[in-house]
Amino acid sequence: MIETKNLRRSFKNGEQETEVLKGIDFVAQDGEFISIMGRSGAGKSTFLYQLSLLDHPTSGQIKINGHETEKMSSDERMHFRLKKFGYVFQDYALLPELTALENVALPLIMLGNTQAHAYAEAGKALGRVSLSHRLNNLPSQLSGGEQQRVSIARAIAHKPEVLFADEPTANLDNESSRAVMAIFSELHTAGQTLIMVTHEEEYAKLAERLIHFDDGKITSETHPAAAGGPHKK
Repeated sequence: MIETKNLRRSFKNGEQETEVLKGIDFVAQDGEFISIMGRSGAGKSTFLYQLSLLDHPTSGQIKINGHETEKMSSDERMHFRLKKFGYVFQDYALLPELTALENVALPLIMLGNTQAHAYAEAGKALGRVSLSHRLNNLPSQLSGGEQQRVSIARAIAHKPEVLFADEPTANLDNESSRAVMAIFSELHTAGQTLIMVTHEEEYAKLAERLIHFDDGKITSETHPAAAGGPHKK
């Protein structure tokens, strides 16, 4: 599904250059649930942004289903992200003036679907995250956990090949966090490829592969017993 070779990312501040990713080789298989852990500044979120094509590496290669992404134009990368990926962030990123249903339907409309089809698929996605009773609520009328579930519905409504999550439980209480992770586990069981950055070891161990980052490198990899083995499409 995803492969990186000698992936590097540096950032410049004036004349000073800081290398955040230091030559990473990585492979994610179709249908895997992978969690990424590491201290703040270890490079894990930067790595996620490279994999999900939200940022450009300084050097190295990222292949996604055989596509050499470094050869894509900006427009090609944008369309690839829109069609192939789903994103869940810690700040929900919902449009405050739109209802839950409208927030989920909007990306589907951007993909060229009719409004009727987009709203139907958005309703199904919200049903998958147990929010069928909140379709017409604005984000301000929803709890933090509910807003995050709306963002998950938005991310999965177009049936993405890969779902990326960056600290999806960071702003949630324990009950809401467990609900979000239960949804991720269900998605994985159904065959969804998931790559998640988290600080929460309890939730990281729900993945079938746990990768530890330190100082811009992958330092270890484990296969938590809680995953119960791989799930394939």
